[in-house]
Amino acid sequence: MKTAIVESGNQLIARFSGRLDTPAAVQTAEDVKPLLEASNREIILDCTELEYISSSGLRIFLSIRKEASAHGSKVIVRNINDDIRQVFMMTGFVSLFTIE
Repeated sequence: MKTAIVESGNQLIARFSGRLDTPAAVQTAEDVKPLLEASNREIILDCTELEYISSSGLRIFLSIRKEASAHGSKVIVRNINDDIRQVFMMTGFVSLFTIE
């Protein structure tokens, strides 16, 4: 699992690549810390190369959303595959996030 964060104007873009399963979640939680501190930014979670997300991964996305809201930022999830979209639908995450 790889996570890369790039800044583009007022956006912070986190690109996830691989499987965000329970073992990978510990490092990923550390990697996304800059997103948790961002104020008044647009945070893009780019899932183009994300193959799988576990409940631990969902928890990370939820913590990003919670902190973003507290700091006046907006979170957008982009390019999820059909399997991850199904997980988002079953867990109600489709109503929590803007998905593009």
